[in-house]
Amino acid sequence: MFTFGPGSPGGDGTAGTGTEEPASHAGQATAAGPLPSPPAPPQPGADAAPPPSPSRSPRRPGVPSLPPAAHARELEPHAALDSSAASTQGEPSPPSPARRRPGPDCRAGGRGRHGLGARLFGWLRERSLGRGLFVDPARDNFRTMTNLYGSIHPADSVYLSTRTHGAVFNLEYSPDGSVLTVACEQTEVLLFDPISSKHIKTLSEAHEDCVNNIRFLDNRLFATCSDDTTIALWDLRKLNTKVCTLHGHTSWVKNIEYDTNTRLLVTSGFDGNVIIWDTNRCTEDGCPHKKFFHTRFLMRMRLTPDCSKMLISTSSGYLLILHDLDLTKSLEVGSYPILRARRTTSSSGVSPRNSLEVLTPEVPGERDRGNCITSLQLHPKGWATLLRCSSNTDDQEWTCVYEFQEGAPVRPVSPRCSLRLTHYIEEANVGRGYIKELCFSPDGRMISSPHGYGIRLLGFDKQCSELIDCLPKEASPLRVIRSLYSHNDVVLTTKFSPTHCQIASGCLSGRVSLYQPKF
Repeated sequence: MFTFGPGSPGGDGTAGTGTEEPASHAGQATAAGPLPSPPAPPQPGADAAPPPSPSRSPRRPGVPSLPPAAHARELEPHAALDSSAASTQGEPSPPSPARRRPGPDCRAGGRGRHGLGARLFGWLRERSLGRGLFVDPARDNFRTMTNLYGSIHPADSVYLSTRTHGAVFNLEYSPDGSVLTVACEQTEVLLFDPISSKHIKTLSEAHEDCVNNIRFLDNRLFATCSDDTTIALWDLRKLNTKVCTLHGHTSWVKNIEYDTNTRLLVTSGFDGNVIIWDTNRCTEDGCPHKKFFHTRFLMRMRLTPDCSKMLISTSSGYLLILHDLDLTKSLEVGSYPILRARRTTSSSGVSPRNSLEVLTPEVPGERDRGNCITSLQLHPKGWATLLRCSSNTDDQEWTCVYEFQEGAPVRPVSPRCSLRLTHYIEEANVGRGYIKELCFSPDGRMISSPHGYGIRLLGFDKQCSELIDCLPKEASPLRVIRSLYSHNDVVLTTKFSPTHCQIASGCLSGRVSLYQPKF
């Protein structure tokens, strides 16, 4: 039995700044006693961060600003003098009206409390979405990064020496951005230093057939898969030999995923199998494994960042989603609940684990014809999925973004579809028959997509806003931020660096280009 490891997000423990009490009843406070203090907002715990100051935080829709404090009412000077004069002349002064202690229905005080509550609620909502000044620091400097990416020119590209290793099928950076790995058609894996553009190592016999995909497990361990039906584990500290070779697939292995919480490796291939490998018990002879799922026409498989869903694309145009994922349970045919309608909870109030949803994503221009989902990627925050679709006749190709709909739909859609098409763009449809691998930027604001002999940088709008800030009511075109053409053959794959302002692309003739701004 595979066990899950605990995982908890980290954070700052700095306390937030308070808000001043409105002073609309400062004059009444002396007669009726001190004003009751408003309830203090809950203090964030050790893993919380203070809410950002309104003057520094970016625009946050749906969060009202705190109303200014009302000016205190005080007695007019001449009224006080008249009252004193009347007392000295022996005339009884009129009785003063009873002064009531201001309560929650007091206008200025109530507005202050409601404003504070709305602000606190908005901050908690932004934090739950992974946004905010202290939760996502890159949110404040994304305009700088966008300008840097927009300033890149094709002449700024650097060609890495790949000689004659065949087509480049996949590119992958290490999590710290210090190593760029290249999966080649002719059984080899190349390693480069992306900062200095220097060649580090060539794994000349990494596999016995085409290398299709590379996945880093951490900063030193990575896995490769191949058409020779095997998966190999490698250690950057000892590249002369493999850590081990994994056998289990019966056809070409096309992609690799990794659950960092449970340390389970997940692979899929053209044999239609999704196999789980327990790297916790890895030896020189391999790892314990089991078949997790099987489907026909399998093309690509991905896990969401929190590993709560598994998405599988097929060459027949279907997209399969396994909700409430539990990788410790094998799913044989007919053993999983099929969701024929929008996700619902069981009679016990708990969603069934590994519930399967089968849907056909909406593709512009393909409503009357079948299509093949060749490439599948996920938003780094799990908000959406990115698909590259081609028609069955290979005369059209589209890049589409679909938002996950967990609750009520934003607009009426088919009841069995939990994805909504939000953005799309038509591609060049060059290099028919080859799979083009596209990707999100690390912050999810941009998309790098192979386009003919180059790449295009795409955004949800011209300002490269976050998807959640520019969701359209109807599907709208993606915006082209920059086009970079520097290859002499069809580009098959592209990748953003996780730590630097750099993009890599590889083409059919084996050339790798690095794009980065010159300072």
